[in-house]
Parts: sequence; structure tokens; C-alpha cells
Amino acid sequence: MTLVGAVQAGSLIFDTPATLDKLDRLVAEGASLGAELLVFPEAFVGGYPKGHGFGAVVGMRSDEGRDWFRRYHDSAIDLPSVESDRIGAAAREHGVNLVVGIIEREGGTLYCTIVFYDKAGSLLGKHRKLMPTAAERLIWGFGDGSTMPVVDSSVGRIGAAICWENYLPLYRTALYDKGIEVWCAPTVDDRERFAITMRHIAIEGRCFVVSAGQYTVRSDYPDDYETGFGNDPETVLIRGGSCIVGPDGEFLAAPHRDGETILIADVDLGEIARGKFDLDVVGHYARPDVFRLEINETPQVAVRSTEWREQ
Repeated sequence: MTLVGAVQAGSLIFDTPATLDKLDRLVAEGASLGAELLVFPEAFVGGYPKGHGFGAVVGMRSDEGRDWFRRYHDSAIDLPSVESDRIGAAAREHGVNLVVGIIEREGGTLYCTIVFYDKAGSLLGKHRKLMPTAAERLIWGFGDGSTMPVVDSSVGRIGAAICWENYLPLYRTALYDKGIEVWCAPTVDDRERFAITMRHIAIEGRCFVVSAGQYTVRSDYPDDYETGFGNDPETVLIRGGSCIVGPDGEFLAAPHRDGETILIADVDLGEIARGKFDLDVVGHYARPDVFRLEINETPQVAVRSTEWREQ
């Protein structure tokens, strides 16, 4: 048996150093509970700008909105960087596998990204969100098929789907085909129906699901941050809903919406084989003669240079 944990906490948006300090404390706390894997929420490092419009309407952008985007861009992190090294150092110091949501900066574009670290603090891979939802497309770029890893770890084969990516049936199929055993679902969706999807994925994929959602209050955001939520520092902007589910679809840790917490549950990978006895959606329960998924995992780049040599 292995202990895994879902970290339900909010970042201090626009203050990345303070958020990394908080990550250090939470990793130490999770390790003290015996967790070998800790999953952090979507956009934990870099922040989720809940309710902000960045001064944009159809056909128009404001100077004030551009200033806010500059602040958000400054809060994001590069890969690799001093900030990403700090995440790896926390994993190494406490001997914990980490799955962490970050806002990744590459040039002038930001991506909603998940990074995977092993217990030694090595970066095993990253996943960029394939389809930002609604207004997220204003501030985040689109990932491609080159960052859809399922990586080996001491707790099994782990991969991630970010927030509403969990509603993409073909993406789910791609991860099932890669042999995912511990499905990580960093999110900011705090609605009760999201937990239904977590149970569905556990049953469909016969895997363990660890969903980690942010829990934020108004005081986690700057005083001059304008949203429709008012200025009461105790107003809840994102209310969590983190949970852990077994391959039979039963909650190992039920959804939590009453503040920050770390949910812990035992994982027995042997339960996966028991579940796949009667349902393996990319194996004996598939019909490749009727349905087939093709996946393009080639990196999509805007500029590709070819060296020319004079003969």
C-alpha cells in the first residue's frame, strides 16, 4: 500500500516567491503524513486569475488590462528556472513525488502546465493544457501532443488531465493507452459535478484518481484586484472540492470544500488488475475494427530552421 495526497490550497497570486514558500510548507506537511505522492492544484504556482477580464471585450483591449497581463506574465515561471528548481528541491528534501500546476512562460506566451518530479527532485516531464476553457484562451496558449506524458514513479505510472481536459474522451483514451495507474486531476473547478467525472474516470480507466483543487479567498489576491466578488477578505473565490477515488469508483477521500487541507488515501495498484478483469477500454473491451484513435505527438512550432550548406 502507498499513501497519496491531494493538496487543496490556494496560491498567493502575483506573488510567486510567497507561493513557493507555501509549497515548501505544504510538501513538508504532506510528507509528515506519510504521502509518497502529492498532487497540487491547477495554476498553483503563477496563480489562477478568477473573475478577471484583463480589460478585453470583443474587438477592444485596454491599457489597464495590458498592465494586468504584464503582472501575470511576471508571475509565471520558465522551465527550467530557479523557481522550478525550488519545486524539485522540495521533492528531494522530503522524498515525495510531486505533481504541480504552474503557469509556464515561454517567450511572450503563457501556458497552464503540469510538472512531474520524482522523489530525487528530477523533472520527469510536463503537460501543457491542450484546450484552455472559455476566457482562459485570452491569457493561455494551447498545448500540443508532444506534452502528454505518463511517467514512471515509485507510486506507479502517473499522468495528468487539467480541469476540463477531464471531459475530453479522446485525451482520456490516450492516457489509458499509455498505461496510466494514478490519474492526477489538478483543477479549479469546485462544482459538485466535477467529482462525478472523477468517479467516472476511475471506473472507465480502472485507475486511481487524485483530484486537487484550489481553495482561495479574496485576501489571496491583491487589494487592487478588481472582480465581481467584492472586497471582503473572507469571501471564497474557489472552494476546493478535492477528492481521491479508487478503480471501483468509490471515494477513498470524499470531496472537501471547507478550507485548505491535504487529503490522504492508501493506494493498492493490485486493485487495477482486479478492475480490468472485466473492463479494459484500450484492451479486451476495445473494438479496434470499428473505432481507432490516431494521435499526433509531434511538437507544433511556428518557426523551424533547417541548416543549409553550400555544396
